[in-house]
Amino acid sequence: MFDITSLQYNSENPTLVAILLTVSCSLILGIMIAFTYEKTSKGLDRPNHFLQAMVLVTIVAATILQAIGDSVARGLGMLGALSIIRFRTTIRDPRNIVFMFSAIAAGIACGVFGFTIAICGTIGFCTTAFLLRLSPFSRKATFPGDLKLQYPKSAAQNKEIEQIIKRYTTNYRMTEYKYYTSELKANLIGKEYRIYMKNINDSSKLISELQAISGVKVQGLSFSERQFDRI
Repeated sequence: MFDITSLQYNSENPTLVAILLTVSCSLILGIMIAFTYEKTSKGLDRPNHFLQAMVLVTIVAATILQAIGDSVARGLGMLGALSIIRFRTTIRDPRNIVFMFSAIAAGIACGVFGFTIAICGTIGFCTTAFLLRLSPFSRKATFPGDLKLQYPKSAAQNKEIEQIIKRYTTNYRMTEYKYYTSELKANLIGKEYRIYMKNINDSSKLISELQAISGVKVQGLSFSERQFDRI
């Protein structure tokens, strides 16, 4: 492990050189983790504020650990102070949570002067993330959407419709099936599909091919930003 004795380390009153080294190391490791996240995430939305948060949280974690040192009283005081803060931001993607925890872990390791642990752990984490990006565990980005159709009751048409949907999607499932009871729609059925488009730019082609089938009416195809797969 890195020999911190050369910096005259004192857990109660660390030297300025030790503090600067801790902040610098945590900053570099935070940037490495954020860079890895940016290059290995396939989602459309990779907000800059999340990348910045991963870099900044490593410095915050290191500063907290340095401030606490070996003092139990400081630790309890810091715990009480942090309990006042209410974090209301929801991180829906488990992968994002893992990256945030890795940034915190790197900061904690730097804060207790475990530089070897912090560096080796971060390099191992980033390397594994890149390998998983290239492995079969990694899926292609998809674009979830809702497709609504209305067409006459015909098994032949149903088969043709699903063949077209399958050609433009990585996966799909029927989420709603409607039988109409009114006289005007007695011979019609309505279906709603949750589809995962391979390419959102092919939406117009999908609609055109579906409407080319006799009797088929596309009532709507909608995509929402919050639905986009952020793998």
